[in-house]
Amino acid sequence: MKVITLVHGRERQLGNLILGLEMSQRPIEGLWIVFMNEPARELRSEHFDIHELRVDGPEGRLPLAQARNAMGGIDGGSDWIFLDVDCIPSPGLVGAYEQALAAWPKALQMGEVRYLPEGADAPGWEMASLLDTGVEHPLAAFRSAPGEPMPHHLFWSLNFACSAATFARIGGFDAGYVGYGGEDTDFAFRARACAVELRSAAALALHQYHPTYQPPLNHFAAIVANARRFHERWQHWPMQGWLQAFADLGLIGWQGAQLTVLREPSTAQVDACFNTAATGF
Repeated sequence: MKVITLVHGRERQLGNLILGLEMSQRPIEGLWIVFMNEPARELRSEHFDIHELRVDGPEGRLPLAQARNAMGGIDGGSDWIFLDVDCIPSPGLVGAYEQALAAWPKALQMGEVRYLPEGADAPGWEMASLLDTGVEHPLAAFRSAPGEPMPHHLFWSLNFACSAATFARIGGFDAGYVGYGGEDTDFAFRARACAVELRSAAALALHQYHPTYQPPLNHFAAIVANARRFHERWQHWPMQGWLQAFADLGLIGWQGAQLTVLREPSTAQVDACFNTAATGF
């Protein structure tokens, strides 16, 4: 299997992702790193080849969809693992995906993610400690058992795998989504529309801590724009919890098919949403 990850900054996290892959119980065919709006770094591993690409977005915006879609021009006959750069793969991740795709080769396979506390991934970390300290996201309660189908709206691109043929059948990610929010669910809905199953896979990754905002007012403009794009296509609002929070703060008017920006969040409002619980979600 091939692995692809997207990078902007995140040098330490990328190094930990590579270390995790080097601990894999099953070898990979190679790691493809797509650098967004920044130069490649000429990284090396003694365990597998590292290939580097660069994709630049307009006006400095992160081209997340184009970066994920870059794998389509690399090899049309492979199975791919998509790992967020914040994820450290467990030793069994690659093997679990190999088994899942052998059983259901035409499905999207979504692995598991546990969240690490701040500092757990400091230099010198050991895999056993990460496995002990990682905690599940609350939404993990809605996951199906490994091998079972999952509702498409639960798809999350932090850790998933599929064949290149399945990715092409879905059409890749929609580059019309800019910045944070909505593109994952759109990808999953298009998978559902062309009868591609989403299945749960026992492929565990450990998510390295970074600060979050609840609700994510730091991504206000992108979430609003992407929600509108999603609704126009699917006649359904994504990210409803966040939109309701924006409405409760008096930032948007949101009723039926209408979403109107009433005012932008202030710096103080954004700062007030900083997640002091330090859970990473």
